[in-house]
Amino acid sequence: MESIIRDSALSPEGKKKIEWARAHMPILSILEERFIKEKPLAGKKLAMSIHMEAKTARTALLLRAAGADVYATGCNPLSTQDDVAAALSAEGVHVFAVHGATPEEYHDHLCKTLSCLPDVFIDDGGDLTAILCDEHPEYGVNLVGGSEETTTGVMRLRARAAEGSLPFPMISVNDAQMKCLFDNRYGTGQSVLDGIMRTTNVSIAGRVFVVAGYGWCGKGAAMRAKGMGARVVVCEVDPVCAVEALMDGFDVMRMEDAAEVGDIFLTVTGCRDVITTRHIAKMKDGAILCNAGHFDVEVAVAEMRARASRVYEARHNIEGFEFDFGGEKKTVYLLAEGRLVNLASGDGHPAEIMDTSFALQALSAEYLVKHGARLSPGVNDVPEEIDRSVAEMKLYSVGKRIDALTEEQRAYINSTGG
Repeated sequence: MESIIRDSALSPEGKKKIEWARAHMPILSILEERFIKEKPLAGKKLAMSIHMEAKTARTALLLRAAGADVYATGCNPLSTQDDVAAALSAEGVHVFAVHGATPEEYHDHLCKTLSCLPDVFIDDGGDLTAILCDEHPEYGVNLVGGSEETTTGVMRLRARAAEGSLPFPMISVNDAQMKCLFDNRYGTGQSVLDGIMRTTNVSIAGRVFVVAGYGWCGKGAAMRAKGMGARVVVCEVDPVCAVEALMDGFDVMRMEDAAEVGDIFLTVTGCRDVITTRHIAKMKDGAILCNAGHFDVEVAVAEMRARASRVYEARHNIEGFEFDFGGEKKTVYLLAEGRLVNLASGDGHPAEIMDTSFALQALSAEYLVKHGARLSPGVNDVPEEIDRSVAEMKLYSVGKRIDALTEEQRAYINSTGG
């Protein structure tokens, strides 16, 4: 099947990005040595929908080295890097991804990726899963199962499982310890701040930085913003998370109160309408809005466009929205159309972080091929031995060693004695 990419001539620059990622993803290199010898995915077709950038491309090449025939697309039109897509296609992966694709084109790319009739698939956000379940179940004729990368996608999976509409096993890579504790916290924390700074070129220090959502991703963003000198406010709907934010040293408010004091607003909740024009009416002139949740619904962008008196490009990837609220005129700025600011305005998580997450994905794909027939339809955890093996490879890759329990110690902690 012929790839759909922007321009094959972009391949050399994309190859440089992939090789840079390769040099900073040692766990995948460890796996690659074994995969080349064992070919655990030989004869299998693997479909993947993950942000089409260098770390994803490196992972696709690892899966190809394992013997899989790989079909790849992006999971967000604005996070696709055309040079990376071209380079990946030149390496023999079937690629269907173009930066800035229309919604119709994006959907077509997803369908083309699944039309290979995959044995295994890797999803990020749940779009491949939705097509398999709701539109083209015939694409799943050979399907053993799949895995999901992100929090939003797992939320969608659990909703499907609860209503009985998930007919195949899915592994929740997002919930593995070596994913959520590090990718979601340290990866999102760094990449969100990077995306905001490179897009706006404004100072973080001295500003009031509002984080909506205090899950692992919100924790990371709040921590990084605080480290750069911001005064951080957290908005939450979960009282336990709100108490945690308070004990971590952050102020806690309702969004309608935070709107009056914030300078930069970040949504990372997995929910919709977290910031609406009702909140914008209370914001300062010049407030900056952005989102790091998977879908562009956390900031009510459609409502903003309908309510604004003028929308214009203030700078690349920044839209200015002019409003008149009862005679009070103000402008607020939206980054990356309300899409994932860390990917639509940046390069995403650091390579070393995605090294662990994509190692989990690769090993989960191998596990599905070997054991998927024994898994029940629904959401399944990453096996503990895979999670631990990735942790061990991470420590090994940075030259660290840890202690091990003696037999006497193991017996002691497993006994009822004091």
